[in-house]
Amino acid sequence: MSDTLQRLNPIELPDAGKIGYSQISIVEPKRLAFVSGQVAWGADGTPTPTTFSEQTALVVRNLERALEAIGSMPHDIVQMRIYVTDLTDETLSEAMKQLTVFLNGARPSLTGVGVAKLASPDLQIEIEMVVQAA
Repeated sequence: MSDTLQRLNPIELPDAGKIGYSQISIVEPKRLAFVSGQVAWGADGTPTPTTFSEQTALVVRNLERALEAIGSMPHDIVQMRIYVTDLTDETLSEAMKQLTVFLNGARPSLTGVGVAKLASPDLQIEIEMVVQAA
């Protein structure tokens, strides 16, 4: 992790580290990249997967590609926002299972939001990031 990015989980707040994120991320002045919400659309135009798990996997691949494009790694992610059309314990668990692998020990600040709709009726999950750019 960059020495310009600090993670905090104060004892006065719930221990977010137990489930893989941080309550607070502090970043020193540096370039920031604001990555638009990634959805289950491939660059090659393949059809959107139908299951939540498959959509999450494609979203994670798109997040990986976005990080590669700016020369950053998961430990450079300052904040993530996850939007889910059917936010349940099951969908949250599936999303966090895949994100935990993707984050590989990084613990950005994270917010999960249940929404009525996304950009297309077949989309079930969207994730955006704020990243400390290389």
